[in-house]
Amino acid sequence: MDRLSIFRTLMSGAMITGALVITLFSLGYYSAWGIAISALVGFVLAWPSAYLVSRRIKRRDPEWDETRVDRHAALKPSAPEV
Repeated sequence: MDRLSIFRTLMSGAMITGALVITLFSLGYYSAWGIAISALVGFVLAWPSAYLVSRRIKRRDPEWDETRVDRHAALKPSAPEV
């Protein structure tokens, strides 16, 4: 589990949902169904987009070292990132 992607999930979901709601409102759709569908799409796409952004951040970070990561570490605060 990637801890950075867990934090990014909340931000990604809010951004995706907000962008979709603003797009619907600007097109003139002011229904509860439009907002509900936007929230559902934001919920579904939040974690995959956060995971991709997390991977990209780590790939571009010169200080990040994949070789020091223990793949079998349990989720604990002192565990290294995956």
